[in-house]
Amino acid sequence: MRKVILMFSLAALTLTSCGTKKKIAELEQKNKECQDLLNSTTVKLNLCLSEKDALSQQNDYLKKNNSDLISASKDMTILSTKGAQNIEKALETIKEKDLKISRMQDALTKKDSVTLALVTSLKSSVGISDPDIEINVEKGVVFISIADKLLFKSGSYVVSDRAKEVLAKVAKVINDKPTFECMVEGHTDNVPFTGNAVLLDNWDLSVKRSTAIIRVLTKDLGVKPSQLIAAGRGEFIPLVDNKTAENRATNRRTRIVVLPKIDEFYEMIEKEMKKQ
Repeated sequence: MRKVILMFSLAALTLTSCGTKKKIAELEQKNKECQDLLNSTTVKLNLCLSEKDALSQQNDYLKKNNSDLISASKDMTILSTKGAQNIEKALETIKEKDLKISRMQDALTKKDSVTLALVTSLKSSVGISDPDIEINVEKGVVFISIADKLLFKSGSYVVSDRAKEVLAKVAKVINDKPTFECMVEGHTDNVPFTGNAVLLDNWDLSVKRSTAIIRVLTKDLGVKPSQLIAAGRGEFIPLVDNKTAENRATNRRTRIVVLPKIDEFYEMIEKEMKKQ
């Protein structure tokens, strides 16, 4: 009986031991599967965390970039407004300059017309048509230039008879303007003067010619001495170079500079413009 009981006990123990090993093996397998799953999940988690960090950094960059774009947009708006204002001012400046240029051109055209009218009036009033007598108006001053061949013989300061006819016409201009002053300028070429012991050089000759003309104007033609100024310029203000005989003849001249007062000069201009 005891033997039978012992045998049953051993059989039960053997069966129990076999079942335990099997369960342990199953548990170990499940543990391994869980560990594998945990490892896989951990890897995925780490990848997700890395992606999260990258997305977070990208988000921060996009926020900053968006903020910069907003600021830049505001600055561009300000710059565009200022640019438009600057362009408008520049256009206004250009318009003002164009207007000034247009006015200056009109003034120059008018000035040329007035000068021409005044010169024509002077020439017609005294009957001057000789090509050796020039009348010009510059900056409110009338210049009457007479070639020396109409006034003097070569190297002389004695006024010729023909010169007195020309000077009579000049005297008419001066006498018509009793408040004007007139400077009589003598000019020579650069050939040294050697023909008279009284004169030292061309400068002396130019002064002598000036005073000789003034004497004719005052003593013979009734011009007031207080209106006249004697001046000798010698050879030092040539019109052209003195290389040829023709050029030297051009430089030998007497110039009478009529110096009107400004208000009277403009009255004269207005009168001539009305005639036009």
